[in-house]
Amino acid sequence: MQSRRNFLKSSSLALAGAALMGCSGGGPQRFNVVKGDGRMQLRFFPYELELTHTFTVASYSRKTTPDVQVEIEYEGVVGYGEASMPPYLGQSVASVTAFLEKVDLSQFPDPFQLEDILSYVDGLSEGDSAAKAAVDIALHDLVGKLIGQPWYRIWGLNPAKAPSTTYTIGIDTPEVVREKTLEAAGRFNILKVKVGLDSDEEMIRTIRSVSDVPLAVDANQGWKDRSKALDKIHWLASQGVVMVEQPLPVGQLEDSAWLTERSPLPIFADESIQRLRDIPSLAGAFSGINIKLMKCTGMREAWKMVSMARALGMKVMVGCMTETSCAVSAAAQLSPAVDFADLDGNLLISNDRFRGVQVVSGKLTLPEAPGIGITLI
Repeated sequence: MQSRRNFLKSSSLALAGAALMGCSGGGPQRFNVVKGDGRMQLRFFPYELELTHTFTVASYSRKTTPDVQVEIEYEGVVGYGEASMPPYLGQSVASVTAFLEKVDLSQFPDPFQLEDILSYVDGLSEGDSAAKAAVDIALHDLVGKLIGQPWYRIWGLNPAKAPSTTYTIGIDTPEVVREKTLEAAGRFNILKVKVGLDSDEEMIRTIRSVSDVPLAVDANQGWKDRSKALDKIHWLASQGVVMVEQPLPVGQLEDSAWLTERSPLPIFADESIQRLRDIPSLAGAFSGINIKLMKCTGMREAWKMVSMARALGMKVMVGCMTETSCAVSAAAQLSPAVDFADLDGNLLISNDRFRGVQVVSGKLTLPEAPGIGITLI
């Protein structure tokens, strides 16, 4: 055991040295920040995620996503985490860095006090959910490694029950939509289609011209009128769509309840759901919730959200932002407990740092490695 720890310690020290020299996200090298004088040491550095294709939803387009990579080391063992920040979260590399600079882990004797540590981290500010998620994921990875088990096993979940993941087709021209759909052919059992503009029917018809796999649609609040939304959903059901995500704006909760009551398809909350405290008000207004680690502050709260949603008779989906295999593999630990999974964020980037959860014949295949199941590439 001692020799193993010495090996892990030397390896992580070498990694830290390399990180201090800088880390590239396809651009210039960046300085690694190191914090902590106790037994747990926190390290972090910015890392820009580069998308393979321009990503377009109802409200914006982007080619990159800002990200901060986090490491927590304890007795030579390193846990990995990350904060991914798509535009609508209202967070940035600067805000994540400022938050992480406030985190003082020296007051805790070891990482096993997860409840105390993460309650402290959550109390440092009102927002900063992505930064909190980065610390949470790194701690869960670290604790799982120290225990020697993956988190799905610690939670008592059967990895064979992990669902198929959707693969996202963003809003684009018919030519590009057709190309992306053909790229996914044979690899995925269900596709997720971004809608919410006047081109919705064209998007679906284009996909149906080359594929007959089941579809999930995500309107990202793009539909405004509940009656028109219901008409669209009936048409979508006839096209092999199996669920609809956030069809109406967040502020239209009564309209969402009206729509959910009449819809032939389950309606999932996305932008309407952030954290555990939001769930009770959504019961009855939505069929289910989409849990994302970057919004809910990480794995600790996500697990509680699954339990509360089930207690209220709601369906559960686990999703992601554009992320490396670090955060995606962390979210995948929950996947055997959910109805739908949208964990393709790592497949949409060209500069992943890790190898973790895999998609085999369209189905999420969870690693047996401890923690969140990732290794550095």
